[in-house]
Amino acid sequence: MRLAVPLPLPDAEIVFYPAFLELSECDRLFTELRQTIAWRHEAITLYGQSQLQPRLTAWYGDAGKSYRYSGLTMHPTPWTPLLLDLKEKVEAVSGVRFNSVLLNLYRDGNDSMGWHSDDEPELGRNPVIGSLSLGETRRFRLRHRREPTQKQELALTSGSFLLMRGTTQHNWQHQVPKTKRRVAPRVNLTFRVIA
Repeated sequence: MRLAVPLPLPDAEIVFYPAFLELSECDRLFTELRQTIAWRHEAITLYGQSQLQPRLTAWYGDAGKSYRYSGLTMHPTPWTPLLLDLKEKVEAVSGVRFNSVLLNLYRDGNDSMGWHSDDEPELGRNPVIGSLSLGETRRFRLRHRREPTQKQELALTSGSFLLMRGTTQHNWQHQVPKTKRRVAPRVNLTFRVIA
């Protein structure tokens, strides 16, 4: 039985599964994803400036389920058998049928994700994001948009799964900050529903 830990945050619906996958399979999955995914290093637009994202990304999903953010449009690569297997596992606990996944490869501590909410129009009124982590543990920070004292930090370990739904993306931002510590690579899969 997978342990589900609801996070007691106001204006949010977030559940953390610290040991979603068996550690024995995490290394194999991590290695296979690093070697077989069509990773890209693409530019996005932030504050009117074009810059390379501080990580590698890939977009897989059902045909026609494109995703746009920060001036970048990603068209889906067809699902691989491994991604379909992982999708089935996260759907079993979330009760959601995901039709796409954004993969992020954090190569070292310089790779990061800045403060943001996953609230693009194509994600629907109350986006559901299922985030699966493999590889190195990285900090995941949350902050309330209107209540600066409301914050939370989690260690996303290999094999953990974080499910965000309801009004979470309307009220909270999240990030994976840079770190000066020497850290190994991490692969993160964020399953989504594109309307």
